[in-house]
Amino acid sequence: MSSIDRYLAHLELERRVSPHTRDAYALDLGKLAAFAAGEGAAVERLTLDALERFVRTLMSEGRSPRSVGRLVAAVRGYYRFTSAAQGTENPASDLQAPRAWKALPKFLTVDEVDALLHAPDVTEPRGLRDRALLELLYATGLRVTELLGLTLAQVDLDGGVVTTMGKGRKERVVPMGDEAVRWIRRYVTEARGTLAAGRPQPRLFVNARGGPLSRMGFWKILRAYGLAAGLIRAISPHVLRHSFATHLLERGADLRAIQMMLGHADLSTTQIYTHVLDERLRAVYERFHPRA
Repeated sequence: MSSIDRYLAHLELERRVSPHTRDAYALDLGKLAAFAAGEGAAVERLTLDALERFVRTLMSEGRSPRSVGRLVAAVRGYYRFTSAAQGTENPASDLQAPRAWKALPKFLTVDEVDALLHAPDVTEPRGLRDRALLELLYATGLRVTELLGLTLAQVDLDGGVVTTMGKGRKERVVPMGDEAVRWIRRYVTEARGTLAAGRPQPRLFVNARGGPLSRMGFWKILRAYGLAAGLIRAISPHVLRHSFATHLLERGADLRAIQMMLGHADLSTTQIYTHVLDERLRAVYERFHPRA
């Protein structure tokens, strides 16, 4: 009798689940066994990484988060039972149901980002401010509240880093590229004083009256530039944050490094971007492979 059969018997005889529930678990664990066979591994020996690939595969097939969540519950129950019976480590103890995967994050292509960044008129103080805003957001992936809350003291142009206070009042240091440094330096030296009109203001980014730039103000600015850049989709600051993470991952960045830069407390939150990458790879495959 296989370990899956033993678990199903346990559900039926000891847990006294209904025949319908038992059959649903059997169907879900059958999918797990088929995945393990494809991996060339015994189902009892699958690792957490393999189980997470299994869940992402199910999501990429178009299954709803609810059905995948049910399957994850079955998998966790099976491994809890098996690891207790065999005295082994439970690989599914940290396996998460895809609650955050109800909608994949929207992101821009590299060309779309480039068009957006070039939309502001940098011959005007506001345009120079806006170019610096967009460059910094794409360079760091900051949340909009973190971006707009930055003070001059939090931006180290010589070191090429920003220090921000994220969720839970946790401080983190995020690098920014040379382009972002260049445009922020130009904004500070050429435009910020004009916009601030001599008023003391600790915030890095100021509005046309010299006060701090608001979230709503930035949303309007961003959407206007999205239209000017010819982007079909309405965009938000979060779209640029998602683009930052997706483009880094596509170019081989380590997932934990991206987690630190985004300020995610849990790696499972960052793992949604691996699903985005899987979706893009599948689209490329289906478009170009002769037998797809």
